Amino acid sequence: MAVVNRTPDSFFDEGATFALDRAVAAAGRAAELGADWVDVGGVPFGRGPSVSVPEEIERVVPVVERIAETSDVVISVDTNRASVAAAAIAAGASVVNDTSGLGDPEMARVIADSDAHVVITHSVGPPRVEKPAARFDDVVREVRDFLLARTERAIDAGVPENRIIVDPGHDLDKNTAHSLELTRRLAEIAEIGPPLLVAVSNKDFIGETLDRAKEMRLAGSLAAMVSSIERGARIVRMHDVAAAVDAARMTEAILGWREPARMEHNTHPTRNV
Repeated sequence: MAVVNRTPDSFFDEGATFALDRAVAAAGRAAELGADWVDVGGVPFGRGPSVSVPEEIERVVPVVERIAETSDVVISVDTNRASVAAAAIAAGASVVNDTSGLGDPEMARVIADSDAHVVITHSVGPPRVEKPAARFDDVVREVRDFLLARTERAIDAGVPENRIIVDPGHDLDKNTAHSLELTRRLAEIAEIGPPLLVAVSNKDFIGETLDRAKEMRLAGSLAAMVSSIERGARIVRMHDVAAAVDAARMTEAILGWREPARMEHNTHPTRNV
């Protein structure tokens, strides 16, 4: 899953794809590089100035429409607002990536009334709000319980189980120790059942673990991604598509899920050196 942020204050690219044409071009380039999904966001999760619903729709919907016209890549919209999700689905999005985990009471109904999938992500309280220091008695157990409860809420609202994806929410209202523990014990989250998505790319837990600035976190991001795949992640949300695709495909080949693209080394009798 590639990331396209149509925001002037995005965490990683700091507005590089805020312009409509740049956002659409970034989505097309990601698909060319091997991304299966493109996640379009109009409001960052972290604290910052409020963005109205009409403004968020204006940021997201034109990008979704343009991508849908030119590509068959899966389009996800990163929003926690049901009205934005409904507009994006109507424009061509087939996944709603909800970082509030169905915090909007109308979100489950919007998903149920469509053909879209939903990513239910663990976080604590609403996005864009200053919160107290993160505290968990057992972060994995509490994240697991939250995801189970919100999955049940979605099913009760009429969302089919096969359209639900879960995400433990690395760094979302969690400190570095929490995110490392989630990664270490990710198999316990995967046991919930729905496909597991992880968003570890360039997160602060990588920067703090390695003492690396945002622009120097690629190696750490790939290591966290590979560890997550080995522990059950099946969708990985990453910024550097080319590097992530290669690392993911290599991991899949090692695990026996993918055949090599070609077989030449030591396969010809006159070339066995």
